[in-house]
Amino acid sequence: MRNLLAMALLISAGAFAQNFNDRIINPAVPFLTIPSDARASGMGDTGIVTAPDVYSIRWNPAKLAFVPWEQQIGVGYTPYLESVITDINLLSGVYAKRIDDRSAFSLGLRYFTLGEIELRQFASDPGALAKPNEIAIEGAYALQLSPFFSMSVGGRYVRSNLKIPQSTQVDTRAAQTFAVDISAYRQGPWLPKQGHDGRWVWGFNLSNLGPKIAYDSTGESLFIPTNLGVGIGYDWDYGPDSRLSWVFELNKLMVPTPKDLNDDGFVDGTDLSLYQDIDFFSGALRSFGDAPGGISEELKEVVWSTGLEYVVFQRLAMRAGYLSEHRDKGFRKYVTLGAGFGLKNAQIDLAYLISTAQVRNPLENTLRFSVSFDLSSLGSGAGL
Repeated sequence: MRNLLAMALLISAGAFAQNFNDRIINPAVPFLTIPSDARASGMGDTGIVTAPDVYSIRWNPAKLAFVPWEQQIGVGYTPYLESVITDINLLSGVYAKRIDDRSAFSLGLRYFTLGEIELRQFASDPGALAKPNEIAIEGAYALQLSPFFSMSVGGRYVRSNLKIPQSTQVDTRAAQTFAVDISAYRQGPWLPKQGHDGRWVWGFNLSNLGPKIAYDSTGESLFIPTNLGVGIGYDWDYGPDSRLSWVFELNKLMVPTPKDLNDDGFVDGTDLSLYQDIDFFSGALRSFGDAPGGISEELKEVVWSTGLEYVVFQRLAMRAGYLSEHRDKGFRKYVTLGAGFGLKNAQIDLAYLISTAQVRNPLENTLRFSVSFDLSSLGSGAGL
């Protein structure tokens, strides 16, 4: 029971917990939905159609086929609930390499630590320390199918170790599962406009499509955050000194909406246990039409975000964005600000989030940063 309670609390904290009666979708391993790089975080958590970079595996791996460099590595650090506790954070690392002029691959790692938890049965108990954590190991391959269009397939292994040790505990295994990603990206040709060159970009990313995850051999299995994201954007190129990019993206969790299946007036654990007969693929398909409130509630489950990025001299980037989620489905609403600095063979990105909703955001008033290194241009300098 203690294990299940801890698991529920951690999942709820990661998914901006609300009352189940609000029919908020709370999938397992929500750390997979936390942005892990500061560039995307500074643009309203957008990344499906932003310019290709080393972190593309997280947002749209198909973009990797258009990266202008040979190989890069990137690392990111995201503090979580920093205003409450200081040892919960998301660490990430990624490596990307071009194979030839049409293809590329990437490998990534995300590690979410929930810090140390001291367990006591009573006041004089010396206590025991637990260190719950979650990890995702991922890879992707991208291929250009035309000079302007690419697609990608990727895979991800997820391990969630939220067990709290007990002397009588029999099942001590960490929960684990796997998932696949399928994505596409198109960046149109540059066309001359008045005073600049311009192009449209669009793409989609179906991510985390995989089996449900179970935290013990006899308990219920939970859906993971399968997500469908689509985006469109436009780039204004004013020559070698400056470029402006705008993006707009929509995201929807492909997870069944919680419902009051036993008609007791509440959406609770009893109702969730009745979902055990629904497999992950059927759940993903049903997610587009299973909301009790019909199409109007389905539309509430769509999160939209938009972002701007202005790059000057290929060395300095200024970013801003906004994300909005309906108040009945989590009520995330926030403005983001960001900046990027190109140094010799390296780029440093920073992001800051300002919540505009009444619900406190776990990333509010937190400075996030990430760093990438261009291994293919060592000695020649690198820009944004």
